[in-house]
Amino acid sequence: MTSKLEQKETPQANGAVLPIVPGDCLAGPERGQRAEPADFLRPDGTGVEVVVLESRANAKGVREEDALLENGSQSNESDDTSTDRGPEPASPLKETSFSIGLQVLFPFLLAGFGTVAAGMVLDIVQHWDVFKYVTEVFILVPALLGLKGNLEMTLASRLSTAANIGQMDTPKELWKMITGNMALIQVQATVVGFLASIAAVVFGWIPDGHFSIDHAVLLCASSVATAFIASLVLGMIMIGVIIGSRKMGINPDNVATPIAASLGDLITLALLSGISWGLYKELESKAYVNPLVCAFFISLLPIWIVVAKRSSATREVLYSGWEPVIIAMAISSVGGLILDRTVSDPNFAGMAVFTPVINGVGGNLVAVQASRISTYLHMSGVPGDSPETAPRKCPSPCSTFFSSDVNSRSARVLFLLVVPGHLVFLYTISSMQGGHTTLTLIFIVFYMTAALLQVLILLYIADWMVHWMWGRDLDPDNFSIPYLTALGDLIGTGLLALSFHILWLIGDRDSDVGD
Repeated sequence: MTSKLEQKETPQANGAVLPIVPGDCLAGPERGQRAEPADFLRPDGTGVEVVVLESRANAKGVREEDALLENGSQSNESDDTSTDRGPEPASPLKETSFSIGLQVLFPFLLAGFGTVAAGMVLDIVQHWDVFKYVTEVFILVPALLGLKGNLEMTLASRLSTAANIGQMDTPKELWKMITGNMALIQVQATVVGFLASIAAVVFGWIPDGHFSIDHAVLLCASSVATAFIASLVLGMIMIGVIIGSRKMGINPDNVATPIAASLGDLITLALLSGISWGLYKELESKAYVNPLVCAFFISLLPIWIVVAKRSSATREVLYSGWEPVIIAMAISSVGGLILDRTVSDPNFAGMAVFTPVINGVGGNLVAVQASRISTYLHMSGVPGDSPETAPRKCPSPCSTFFSSDVNSRSARVLFLLVVPGHLVFLYTISSMQGGHTTLTLIFIVFYMTAALLQVLILLYIADWMVHWMWGRDLDPDNFSIPYLTALGDLIGTGLLALSFHILWLIGDRDSDVGD
């Protein structure tokens, strides 16, 4: 009776039974010495058949999973090769609905209060001379507030993914990632701010047929300066948040994008109001100030381009990442045109305080979902791959909201945050006596309907868009969030304006709309 050499099989991440060439085998449990060909011969000198289980453990995948689970929900002992350990789980994200909601809740509320503050500011500054006589500034509001989606939230999503997959673990990698991304968003902010001012001039000129070169230069200088300064401040805040969340064992995808918006709307709107008001005051006596301001920020572009090109991670975005931010800016500008036409009507002046709130909440929630799905896909491979977890090019609403996978679970959690979140924000606005609207039951019903419909549409589009972009070899971190937040601005502003029009038509005088 002949005997066959056997090797004990151990569970591995990527198992396959392969024939082994004797010269390539390692002997015994020690696996430290190379087996000799004679060890694989029968006594009669003939060879034996040997099979082993391939042991290519996906160390990177283990590290990615552990990075997301450092809060204690999973052990970090990724080097454990015990035979008691089962196969690697199919999903790298093992968060419960409770843990997702708990991590998202605080930054969501913080971001929401930031949008409430921005709405209060807009409610005040809409009566300033610069907003009365240069009404195109209203068109700039959604476009520049949307920079948090075009730039800061994209930056947050990109850095969150990099942190989760271990690309920011060493000081050298961290510094390279920071400098490249900061330079990149300065380039994008300057260009997008300039194009937003052109869109504001065009959208303001088409309905009325009135054009003023002084007002056009004022819009350009205000937009470029606001975009540059706001992106610089918010970018630094984002980097600190992501580094801090990693050290605290929190998934950056859950907290980075809402915090990007917590102060984003307020800072951007305050800068836009202050800068445009100051430049408007100088318009009559020192007309040369506006073109000088615009030229100064544009002249810095070559410096930021050189710095951004030095990093391979940002070089690609510098060349190919313009389409989403420019199209998103155009979409947001359409929302700004709706805001301009609505708020300029005295009957709907109360809409100003609610616009940043509904747009900000919708954009924050969909950005969290898009960032999470993108990280989930990055752990399965690279853009263009088609693992089992990706991509669903045409998901059904049931699969988006009611399936058992982690992304559907997070969609349900985010959707359930809409009503309690908006109730808190509406109560805050009412307590601070903001706007020109009394919170009656019918007003709250219309407002909540608009908010729920907005977030429902956005979460479904995010599920489709992120997977679709992944299948087309596009990185969703760079391409999806600008489109989604811009659509949030357009849908939110449109639905809110429709709600105010319906309330006015049905004669809800108790709500004092436009009083």
